[in-house]
Formats: sequence, C-alpha cells, structure tokens
Amino acid sequence: MTGYRGRFAPSPTGPLHAGSLVAALASWLDARAHGGRWLVRIEDVDTPRCVPGTDQFILQQLSACGLQPDEPPVWQSQRSAHYQQALDQLLTNGLAYPCACSRKDIETALSRQGLGRERHGELIYPGTCRTGLHGKTGRAWRMRTDSYVSNRPPAPVLPAQIAIEIVANSIIRWRDRRLGPQQQDVSAEVGDFVLRRADGCFAYQLAVVVDDAAQGVTDVVRGEDLVDNTARQIGLQQCLGLPTPRYLHTPLVLGEDGEKLSKQNGARRLDLSDPLAALNTAAGLLGLPVGSGCVAEALAAWVVAWGFLFPLTFPPLTPPTPLPPRRAEEGSLIWPRL
Repeated sequence: MTGYRGRFAPSPTGPLHAGSLVAALASWLDARAHGGRWLVRIEDVDTPRCVPGTDQFILQQLSACGLQPDEPPVWQSQRSAHYQQALDQLLTNGLAYPCACSRKDIETALSRQGLGRERHGELIYPGTCRTGLHGKTGRAWRMRTDSYVSNRPPAPVLPAQIAIEIVANSIIRWRDRRLGPQQQDVSAEVGDFVLRRADGCFAYQLAVVVDDAAQGVTDVVRGEDLVDNTARQIGLQQCLGLPTPRYLHTPLVLGEDGEKLSKQNGARRLDLSDPLAALNTAAGLLGLPVGSGCVAEALAAWVVAWGFLFPLTFPPLTPPTPLPPRRAEEGSLIWPRL
C-alpha cells in the first residue's frame, strides 16, 4: 500500500448537518495536505434506517462545498458478499460464533451477575453463547474478543504507522493523531460485539474494516464520537490479516443541550445557501482561520494550514495508562504560529 488514501463515509439516514461537514472537511483537507486521494463511501449497510434519495443529496451537498471525491463513490449495500467472506474467515478461525440471545436475554444474564448497563447505556455482552447454542436457534453472529492475540494471524502494518499495539488478550492501544494515546479492553468494556445482526444486516464494525482495506485506505479521519469503535476495528483488522490505517478523530459539534449533534437527535440539515459560511463554521471548530474569497480559495488556504496542524508522523508510544473520559471541548485545536 503506497500513497495516502483517505475517505469520508456518511450514512444516508439523513442529509449532512453541521457535525457531518466538520468530518467531511477534515478528511478532505488531510488528504489534500498530504498529497493523497480522497474517497467517498456511502455506508448504507443498515438498510432499514436509510432514506431513499439521501445518498445522492449528500453527494450534492459535498459538491456544493467544493469537496469532490477522486474516485467514484462506493455503496456498502452492493458489497454484502465481501462481508460474508470476511465473516466466514473469522468463523473458520474460531473467532466468531452464532448467538441466540435477544436483548432481553442479555439484560437478564447481566442482572443475574449483578451487572447493570455500562458504556453510555450499551449492554456489554456476557458471552452466553461462546460455548454453543445449547439447542437454541442462532439469531446473530458475534466476534470473540477474548482471544485477539492467541488466534490472530500476523497482519501487515503501514511503514509509517507506529501507533498500533495489542497487549494482553483483549487490550488494544493506539495513538490517535489528535487525541494522543488511547487504549481499550474490548472484552471487558464492550464484550463480544455483533458482526451480523438478527435481521440479516452486516454490522458497521465488520463492513467498515472490510471496505477500508479493499479501498486501500491509509488514514481514517472522522468524528470523535467514533473513537470508541477504533479498538474493535483494529482487532478485526488484526484477525482478518488486514492493514491498520492511522486514525484522527475530530472535535464534535454539540447542540444547545450539550449533546452531540446528530441525525438521531434531530440535527438540522446544512444550510448551503452560502457554502463558504458553512465551511467557515466547520473550519473554526477545527482550529482553522476564517477563509475568504471564494470556496476554492478558502479550501486552498486551509490545506496549507492543515499540513502544519497534523503531520503524518508522531513521537513513539508511551507506556499504556488508563485515559479519563474526554469531552469534545477539551480537545480544541490551537492555531500554530506560521
């Protein structure tokens, strides 16, 4: 894998909003600042939640902001065979298994163990079906997170990527290009996560790993709300023998209630009557100066500035230490003196 390849991967569950534009702009700038190519992938693998026509509208929104992909977009809904192939590989290697548990079953099992809801309200799967279905019918497929090291094949790592390391059995640590050292015990903090859901849809975690490798993605730039997914994806990359890209997670846009702006909480779609104004709002959150002139001129100036903010190298890893929760406003970027 040679050369920088980045991507923006929106879900067509609604039009782009202010938070989406921050991630789109950051990923585009990172690719341009490092002489790379920028791709767009429509992540419509969760078909029940996708709104017809939204994919094309998102592409129009990006175009209005001067963010044009260097290759034709890819739709996840057309790639199910590739996800099944990856799932079959995990099953063959004993790294995935069928699960018969409903959500209520999981809640009951956790309650019997005296455990409540963790990780921002998500249920940590207790591994009920690891030893077999015991006469029940499988509903979903899950990833074993207790054996990342002992069962994983060797995976290639980008020459410039010095930020990935797996320690113990399920603790994964990596260095984010903006947030610095990160780590997560996937087995304890997440549990055996779903690879294919009971409704037949492939899960985001599996699809994104397969597609990043297939598209030769070297750098993932996305919102900070997805940092929690990174350890799971690194683990999957290792188990499937796929390269691990670099990661950079951008600040979140918060609503008036202090919560992350998202389609789920009714975020309004971007007002692109003045694309430069919308881009300036996104650029401000990224620590970039106000852009002037036309959209193309503002983008060109931000490309130069971004290269100073986020070079592709970083110092060696420090010993792993537990990291406290981080709010988006705590990680605001500082504009450097040029």
